Amino acid sequence: MDLPRSFAVRERDHRIHDPFTPEKLALLGEVIRLRPGMSMLDLACGSGEWLCQWSRAHGITGAGVDISTVFLAKARARAEELGVADRVTFTHGDAAGHVAAEPVDVAACIGATWIGRGVEGTIELLERSLRPGGLLLIGEPFWRLDPPDQAAVTGSGAGSRDDFRDLPGLVESFGSLGWDLVEMVLADEDSWDRYVAAQWFTVRAWLDENPDDELAPSMRAELDTAPLDYVRYQRRYLGWGVFALKRR
Repeated sequence: MDLPRSFAVRERDHRIHDPFTPEKLALLGEVIRLRPGMSMLDLACGSGEWLCQWSRAHGITGAGVDISTVFLAKARARAEELGVADRVTFTHGDAAGHVAAEPVDVAACIGATWIGRGVEGTIELLERSLRPGGLLLIGEPFWRLDPPDQAAVTGSGAGSRDDFRDLPGLVESFGSLGWDLVEMVLADEDSWDRYVAAQWFTVRAWLDENPDDELAPSMRAELDTAPLDYVRYQRRYLGWGVFALKRR
């Protein structure tokens, strides 16, 4: 059980596997009012940067779950590097269906709502680990502008327009599910650039290092098309943010 190798190649140099800069990650930790002693569950935690940074900055404890052995190794190394290995743990496993043994103060799925087959199912999953009155974090894309055709949809990384809502529709959906939106921090074009454009450098470096790898043709094809798709479509049409919710 692991992520496809292409993910590990494309994002091997990322600490944050989302269109967030370190500054935005730090801002989010401040505005959701994390405090020493609070506990957090991070489903599909990737390389663990959210937990590790917030544990160091705010004194929280936490647990992360992810399917990627490569990213989890980075998460454990990062916890050691930042001096928080005694406060955060990382488990290899499928985050879909994972419920914490004890209720937590913050339950998060940041950029991976496919684990619950969408926003609604992921919120339901996270709530099973959340203490009464706790905070839920969802990271999710949304349409900044209505894509005019299927080329714009595909170029933005979606299969159809229905894969994502616009921002008002996404916020409205939280209310319809019985949750108050109490904070949000949104990606901007710069943070998208740092997430996506950095992958092109990584992929090219990997191709130079591994020209005969069986994955090389597909990664080469990706690099041939990804930059233009991004600047033509995704950068313009697709937004992303982290939304903090409390049960009504």
